[in-house]
Amino acid sequence: MQLDERFSNSELMKILDEATVYQCACPAQVAQSILQLRELFKYQDICRTGRGDDLGVHVRIMSSVDRAHQELEACLFDVLELEGWDLEELEMPPGLRELRMQELLDD
Repeated sequence: MQLDERFSNSELMKILDEATVYQCACPAQVAQSILQLRELFKYQDICRTGRGDDLGVHVRIMSSVDRAHQELEACLFDVLELEGWDLEELEMPPGLRELRMQELLDD
């Protein structure tokens, strides 16, 4: 069993970095959640292959993680598209950058 990945780990890290610089938490939270789901999936896969008597526990968890992962990747894509991110470079649009920077300066 393997997860389908729309975004690579390095792309998710780029989104996290970009969002962190400009204090745009929403895409970063979704990207972080995707990375955490991948870790959970990997952990369950290790448990599944290491134990022959799991009674389907790990497969069940992996199945749920797979569905959640698919949904969050679709959500992240939609959020980036809605906010106008450059989907090739995974960069925040200049207007949103300026807005975030202005908000930081106003605080």
